[in-house]
Amino acid sequence: MSGTDSVLLIAFGGPERPEDIRPFLDTVAAGRRIPPARLEEVARHYEAMGGRSPLAEHTRRQAEALRRALARAGRGEPVFVGMRNWHPFLHETLAEMRDRRCRRALGIILSAFQTEASWGRYVADVAAARDKVGADAPEVAYAPPWAQHPLFVEAMADRAAEALARVAPERRGRAALLFTAHSVPAAMAAGSPYVAQFEGAARDVAARLGHPRWSLAYQSRSGSPRDPWLEPDLPEALRALGEEGARDVVVVPLGFVCDHVEVLYDLDVEARRVAEEAGITFQRAGTASDHPSFIAMLADLVLNTPTEP
Repeated sequence: MSGTDSVLLIAFGGPERPEDIRPFLDTVAAGRRIPPARLEEVARHYEAMGGRSPLAEHTRRQAEALRRALARAGRGEPVFVGMRNWHPFLHETLAEMRDRRCRRALGIILSAFQTEASWGRYVADVAAARDKVGADAPEVAYAPPWAQHPLFVEAMADRAAEALARVAPERRGRAALLFTAHSVPAAMAAGSPYVAQFEGAARDVAARLGHPRWSLAYQSRSGSPRDPWLEPDLPEALRALGEEGARDVVVVPLGFVCDHVEVLYDLDVEARRVAEEAGITFQRAGTASDHPSFIAMLADLVLNTPTEP
């Protein structure tokens, strides 16, 4: 079958009630070497945020905004949301799509940078979900990587500019712009374009802002402490900026497309505390979420991705 008849937004998932937290984390940790103490720490982070993650809510908003954008372009494809680690699980969504007679979907992975953890596992999980649904499950073709798509860069530059505007005007030009992405094992990153895509997108956003003082940091590592992961770790990067005399930092969560625990706790609570201890005024840029330029980028992927089998 040529072309696609639907869109599937593929996201990580997150608990929406306090009683979901530990079952969700069990799902995330299945088959991975995550120390139990780290999982318990993350559970407490979710509890501190009110016992839920806004990720599913944000992803549903992205889906609805994309549906409206496609309708304005004269397209009527339904837009679905499927999650890797919580409801609606990918197999649940694919079953719904099958029941609605969808036969071939364009899958958009809502992860900006490619590595085995951020793209490969999504593709594998979609394949496993299709097997679970059965022979009549919709086929899924994939949109290409979009880390340096001009509309994503535009959306994140706008989010960063909003945060920079909160810095005192006389200090704004000297504020440190610190882009963050999820850390991954160094060996995994070495076999992927993850770091290059992160660096490229950050460079593009900084260039669009005309802001020369920028750097990268990695956050929220969750694996064995014996394994090397990408660095610099965000707290270390913030302390180094303090030692260099920085007075203001704007942290831009470039690797996260909507708010969830890695943003609302790891940045807004932990990173803010480290920055303030280092004598730095902390500002955090928003995520892409449903920014009009990001939704326009999603629509562009739907309208312009070749989907011939």
